[in-house]
Amino acid sequence: MNERGKIVVEQITSEVLRGNFLGDPHVRELFIYLPPSYERDTTRRFPVVYCLTGFTGRGQMLLNTQPFSPNLAERMDNLLATGEAGEMILVMPDCFTRLGGSQYINSTATGRYEDHLVEEIVSFVDRRFRTRVERAGRAVVGKSSGGYGALRCACRHADTFSVAVSHSGDCYFEYGYLPDFPKTFRAIRGDAGKFIENFWSEEKKGKDDITALNIIAMSACYSPDKSAPLGFRLPFNTTTGEIDNEVWARWLAHDPVRMVEHHADALRSLKLLYLDAGTRDEFHLDAGARILSARLRKHNINFIHEEFDDGHMNISYRYNRSLALISEALEA
Repeated sequence: MNERGKIVVEQITSEVLRGNFLGDPHVRELFIYLPPSYERDTTRRFPVVYCLTGFTGRGQMLLNTQPFSPNLAERMDNLLATGEAGEMILVMPDCFTRLGGSQYINSTATGRYEDHLVEEIVSFVDRRFRTRVERAGRAVVGKSSGGYGALRCACRHADTFSVAVSHSGDCYFEYGYLPDFPKTFRAIRGDAGKFIENFWSEEKKGKDDITALNIIAMSACYSPDKSAPLGFRLPFNTTTGEIDNEVWARWLAHDPVRMVEHHADALRSLKLLYLDAGTRDEFHLDAGARILSARLRKHNINFIHEEFDDGHMNISYRYNRSLALISEALEA
């Protein structure tokens, strides 16, 4: 029988999330996969991979069981058994908000989730477990909004992470978000606050409701405004639906496609930058990844870009590819 890693659950008390605008918990659960030899080889230090979930996700969900599909811990065990990857610690944070997600950004409208991840969680894990504490021993990987978070960390925190992997991460916002603006305009009917209240009161959330909540959540992340009643500004006029170019410009400043030129040196310092997307991605993130690749190439940044025949959902099998590459890069 193949050896299996162990899942441990820690509680982390966040000072940077305490008293956040949304009133979300500042005490969070942190799910951690320890490799099979962790308890046996008590002098060894292990590389660490921070695994970021997408919109509406939290770390524990990476360990959910599904028919015919292994969860993240089982995938890691399988890769160890076949020799495709070496032993690593996997850390699965909870950066969920009552709006569905944080984009791993500091925002006055949601909380300091970027600081929570990079400052609090990383230092907590390094204190609590036998990790390789240098950047060369750390990676960050995510899917969708988690992929966006990984790209953001690559740009802004290359002094903490040496490897970044984005599976279908948000980029080129014109394709990923703009098509949902008119849908959100119709869904909120001029009152985003009332929409949010109704959303939480309904037992069953519809697809269109999730779409609208996503744009609302992104507004809280990308265009916070302390003077606004909800703490953020939407990128369109809620009465007419016309795009607010000033707010939209604030969103675009957070687009990885635009961030590249401001963080080229940091990106060039990475041991591995990997991005992929399905050729049938419903949010057109395959095009976004191609555009991001062109920007990276323009700035002489090394990266790996791959495409696969699938959409945006149910693509956790892509972790088989990325975890093997991450292991190789961290051991190099």
